[in-house]
Amino acid sequence: MIMSFMKGLHRFLFCLLIGIVLSACGGGGDGDSVGQGTLSTSLTDTSTDEYQAIYVTIDGVEVHKSGNGNGQWETVATPEKTYNLLELVNGVRETLGVANLDAGHYTQMRLIIGKNPDQGLNILSTQHPFANYFIDQNNEVKELKIPSGMNTGVKVVNGFNINENQTTELLLDFNAMHSVVKAGSSGKYLLKPTVKVVDTADYAIVSGVVAEDGTDPQVLLEGTLVTAQLPVTSGDPKDQVVIDAGTLSDENGAYSLFLAPNEPGDSYNLVASLSGYHPVCSTLTLGADSVTEVNFDLPVVTTSLGTVLGEVRINNTAVDQFATIEFRQEVSCPTASEIETVTVRSFNIADGGNYSIELPEGSYQLVAWSYGMLTVAYDISVTAGGDTTQHITLDPAP
Repeated sequence: MIMSFMKGLHRFLFCLLIGIVLSACGGGGDGDSVGQGTLSTSLTDTSTDEYQAIYVTIDGVEVHKSGNGNGQWETVATPEKTYNLLELVNGVRETLGVANLDAGHYTQMRLIIGKNPDQGLNILSTQHPFANYFIDQNNEVKELKIPSGMNTGVKVVNGFNINENQTTELLLDFNAMHSVVKAGSSGKYLLKPTVKVVDTADYAIVSGVVAEDGTDPQVLLEGTLVTAQLPVTSGDPKDQVVIDAGTLSDENGAYSLFLAPNEPGDSYNLVASLSGYHPVCSTLTLGADSVTEVNFDLPVVTTSLGTVLGEVRINNTAVDQFATIEFRQEVSCPTASEIETVTVRSFNIADGGNYSIELPEGSYQLVAWSYGMLTVAYDISVTAGGDTTQHITLDPAP
């Protein structure tokens, strides 16, 4: 009887062991298997004309799967490379990595910003002096400090799906325009990354050429900032114009933008602006996977530029708090039924900093805001060759 019991026990343990092995190898049946798909990540940029180059070092990209309550992140790319964001425009993009992932819904992504540059050369033909920095229009190099709160990476809360045996291609649109914070009272320039995830399967393409108005032969304009702006008719002034994407025209005056298709009844204001020229606007509505051509002819400013300058103060500030400042103007959009308010300049500046900006003669609205603060708006009149002083003070929201 004891021998019979022992044989039964051995048979039970053997079957249990086999079951565990089959389960671990995915052999427990079709219902337990998890298919895989492929994720391809690339880097592109919503650009700015404030600088010659903005260098950012990216060490890795990680994703977080829906239902993964243990907080684990999965690495999908380890480029460990220093990128010039201002070269990643007009369809140019850098592949960060390609990885196989379990099929399913992923809720978050994060960029791991590097602390050490790669061994490459910058536009001045010198090795990178910092992991993150910019080169201004006078060839001066300024390091971009990373706030301590970014030690775990830059989180991007944007869901995406991985489908079995399919490739999902995501563009990480690094918004250089809103990611650099000009120095305030600390004297430090900050990198506060603003990143948007773009699924290329859903987006439309807008492209065209920018030229000087009235020239024959045509004078093509390099370095024109072309932005896609979403107008809103009500709410907080800071939200009434939202820059969704932007790029700079190349040496042939050409530009290209990835844009989300419009919701029914909505449209983009596409704005082209360049120092020494008046801005030009065009309104358009996009469908999914559409390709649209919009060309711009910019009128030359015939009078001297005026200057707006002042100091930024943020009361009861947190560490490294900064303000976003936008200059807006009413312009005519050829395909719009009325005058549109568009942003012609946008930048960030830390508490205690000074700003100075040159603009064509005319009337503008200056809008400034910061997190936890009341938005302020000022009407500004710019005169040719003159200076206009407008200090900015932001107070806590009630």
